[in-house]
Amino acid sequence: MAVSLFSHDVSDLCLGKPALRPLSLSAAVADALVALQFSDDYFVSVWDCRLAKSGCSGEGDGGAGGGDFDCCRCVGKLCMVDVICYLCKDENLLSPSAALRASVSEILPQIPGIVMHLEPTASLLEAIDLVLQGAQNLVVPIKTKLGSNSRRKQLKNPTNAIHGGLEFCWLTQEDIIRYLLSSIGLFSSIAALSLDSLGIICTNPLSVNYHSPASSAIGAISRCIANQTSVAVIDGEGILIGEISPFALAGCDKAVAAAIMTLSSGDLMAYIDCGGPPEDLVKVVKARLKDSKLEGMLEEFTNSPSSIGSVSFTSSSSDEEFSPSPSSRRYRRSSSYSARITRRAEAIVCHPRSSLVAVMIQAIAHRVNYVWVIEDDCSLIGMVTFLDMLKVFREHLEITE
Repeated sequence: MAVSLFSHDVSDLCLGKPALRPLSLSAAVADALVALQFSDDYFVSVWDCRLAKSGCSGEGDGGAGGGDFDCCRCVGKLCMVDVICYLCKDENLLSPSAALRASVSEILPQIPGIVMHLEPTASLLEAIDLVLQGAQNLVVPIKTKLGSNSRRKQLKNPTNAIHGGLEFCWLTQEDIIRYLLSSIGLFSSIAALSLDSLGIICTNPLSVNYHSPASSAIGAISRCIANQTSVAVIDGEGILIGEISPFALAGCDKAVAAAIMTLSSGDLMAYIDCGGPPEDLVKVVKARLKDSKLEGMLEEFTNSPSSIGSVSFTSSSSDEEFSPSPSSRRYRRSSSYSARITRRAEAIVCHPRSSLVAVMIQAIAHRVNYVWVIEDDCSLIGMVTFLDMLKVFREHLEITE
């Protein structure tokens, strides 16, 4: 029964999830850059811990409702795009090095409820309701026995000590959709329905013209971080060419801020595609920074490992399998790029007649929270998101109760 599935504990979704490595709210933006570079996730969690000030032991039960758990809380999350948009502000263009010394509290997205704490015994239904209310990440304590081995681990790992020995993981919309997909047979009455029949296509996604300056999309990129989507890149006739994805930008380093300020939207797609910039675009960025007398950003860009221009090609068979055409080539990522799988600028698309389950599988396979919906002529209709899908499952439960 679908009702029984929704009653499962969220701890079932936490199996195998890695523990979060906390970043202090008092850390500098430069510290956040280092944490992001070595993170296996697109985001780092930002914590406000007051153990020393309040005298809390940090040995509470780890629940979401008070006690010692309140001594150390996750207050938000940061990704590379937050840093990039911050560096693109007028006051930071001339001296990005000074901007990097600011506290992460200055760039932490001020979105109420974007991160919520949840007890491991909470139900899947409670988790879905929090997501539908605006939570993007649910922070759940990982239950561990604090034996001698755990205490030795805590001494070796200062990130455990900051939580008083507790470890946390976080759950995302993707985790919940993946869990529901594993039991999709329970939702046979809706899983095979098309997107248009369900009425879940958002017809006003954020978009930018292919030839427009990439800097004109900064506001849209920031909003896409908040709703976990991307900016569509279209031509004058509304044909979907590609996308400027915050997740692709998250695989870059801070030098991409210079590319955003100097390139067109179309060129920016090529710059961030596969995680490595083409040498000809690197030269364009340097020349335009010099012409604009942005010496501070030029120095940061020139010193960045990803913009030196020593990018090489690879022609391995595994790379060709993921290329959209035989003539396409992928750039080898420089050492400044994270070990995460880097997103391409190629948009993931479906049609309004596609079934819900097919689009779920498509989104999970490509590790995206959304899929673009297009007509047969590739003109953009809109998009469907994980949030839209969760609303369908939640409404289905209300009908069957």
